[in-house]
Amino acid sequence: MKKEITYFDSPGAQNTEDVLRIVRERLKENDIRYVVIATTTGRTAKKALEILGDLDVRIVAVTHHTGFERPGEQQMSEDVRRELEERGVRVVTASHALSGLERSISRRLGGASRTEAIAEALRCLFGKGLKVCVEITVMAADAGAIPIEDVIAVGGTGSGADAAAVILPAHSNNFFDMKVKEILAKPL
Repeated sequence: MKKEITYFDSPGAQNTEDVLRIVRERLKENDIRYVVIATTTGRTAKKALEILGDLDVRIVAVTHHTGFERPGEQQMSEDVRRELEERGVRVVTASHALSGLERSISRRLGGASRTEAIAEALRCLFGKGLKVCVEITVMAADAGAIPIEDVIAVGGTGSGADAAAVILPAHSNNFFDMKVKEILAKPL
């Protein structure tokens, strides 16, 4: 089997449309039913709808948990959430699978947790965008938004999208059953 990986010269939102077009091409193989998208404000999810909206695929948008930046504040507005849901997107708001409560303990007591070590290893080995792909896939699986079958996950560095991968999901309690089966795109 021969597959192609697209590499970007630098990470960031400028790669969003290219990543989504690469995802669109991969979806033509007709073996993937779900696309999981990291989106903080909903902008990347809206762009995904623009590029993938005519395909027979379910889009699951994963947002930061409420309070990620400021206590009690959700970065995706209710209006955007409602618009996405009305257009068929399942929106998942959840704590980060690879930090969550562990980050609070590390901040208070110092050191790093095993969960944060996994996150850092993924960032160092594959980049922030692919770390996000893994993390949002776990979050979507834990929320019951995706089945345990191959999905395409789309993540980014900071904002927008710069990475995509075909992933066999797993729930957080079975994290090591997850398989990154194909890397579609990532920054160098």
